[in-house]
Amino acid sequence: MGIFSRFRDIISANINAMLDRAEDPHKLIRLMIHEMEDTLVELKAACAGVMAEQAKIRREIELLDEKCRDWEAKAALAVRKQREDLAREALIEKRRYLQSGDTRREELAGHEALVEQYREEILQLEEKLNGARDKQRLLAQRHAAASHKKQAQAELRRAESRETVHKFEELENRIERMEAEADLVHPKRTTPLEDALDKLMVDEDIEEELRALKAKQSDPTEERK
Repeated sequence: MGIFSRFRDIISANINAMLDRAEDPHKLIRLMIHEMEDTLVELKAACAGVMAEQAKIRREIELLDEKCRDWEAKAALAVRKQREDLAREALIEKRRYLQSGDTRREELAGHEALVEQYREEILQLEEKLNGARDKQRLLAQRHAAASHKKQAQAELRRAESRETVHKFEELENRIERMEAEADLVHPKRTTPLEDALDKLMVDEDIEEELRALKAKQSDPTEERK
């Protein structure tokens, strides 16, 4: 693909629409920027080449004009010397250089128009490239914002989960405290049967301890101990 075809394709491209359809916008914008940068380098190199040729043509025109003036002076000298034949030959040479000069001037005008075209295209491409770079920065910012948002949402979910567990634990502790306070305010009630059985158990313990004391006192060996 020629440089001008590439330039026209780039300038006519709708970056936003292409990015909207792209599966990987970041990769596409990088490729587009790379293509623009390469084309811009080629445009500037081509423009520099035309400008160098332009300078060469200007120097040739100056030499041709100098030759024209030189042959005109020679024709004038021949006339003064009454050598019309030589004057005629000198004027023919002058015309030949003059025609060459006119041809080169036409070439120079074409080069000047081409340089102007290159400059306009370079400005257009630079503007397009700056827009693409802005779009690339915007995509990077959106990607970073999306990543931060995703991370923040994950942190929020984790925090909410921890808060839910903490609240559940607080509720469980509160219920346990309420139950303990209820037991203090309303002690556990026992039935008469339970009270009688408890009393028997206590009485049995006392009787056992009493028998042990009596046995100790009746045994002389236990007293010496």
